[in-house]
Amino acid sequence: MQKYFLALVPDEGIQEEAVQIKEKVKEMYNAKHALKSPAHVTLKMPFVWNERKEEKLSMLLSGFFSGYQSFPIVFKGIGRFGRRIMYARVSHGPELPVLQEELKRFCRRDLKLNEELSDKAYTPHMTLVYSDLKDRFFDECWGWIKEKGFYGEMQVKKVALLKKKDYRWTVLREFELSGESKSER
Repeated sequence: MQKYFLALVPDEGIQEEAVQIKEKVKEMYNAKHALKSPAHVTLKMPFVWNERKEEKLSMLLSGFFSGYQSFPIVFKGIGRFGRRIMYARVSHGPELPVLQEELKRFCRRDLKLNEELSDKAYTPHMTLVYSDLKDRFFDECWGWIKEKGFYGEMQVKKVALLKKKDYRWTVLREFELSGESKSER
């Protein structure tokens, strides 16, 4: 059994900017947990799957995502969840919440995965600083990252399946969004 999750992984420009922030936070505050995965917007939190059935998982997910059309998202500023996580805010149209809601149902029905609390209270974001930042550095880091900000936009054309290997998350496979829009269904 292995751990996997589904996410939108930005292309190089946005990815590089996020990694620069993560590296600076590591250098300044020794908080490095955010570097264990590429910058991403989670669609489905980590779940356990039989590694020998990876091909079946890929086939099912490919079929699901092929029914969706690409859509834009915008990274617009910085937010936080309490004193634990700092993130780039994600501005979006109706496509992202619709995709996540239908993915949640698909995962429960077709993949037999449990619904997580995060599935119920979906807040799209791209984490830049995780909870390994020591509390005594939080205010200083928050001030720096808020002043720096995070802005960019991307066309979501694919969804990534990430797999945990050696305590790091790597993209295992990407699924193209090549189908019709929801308004055409």
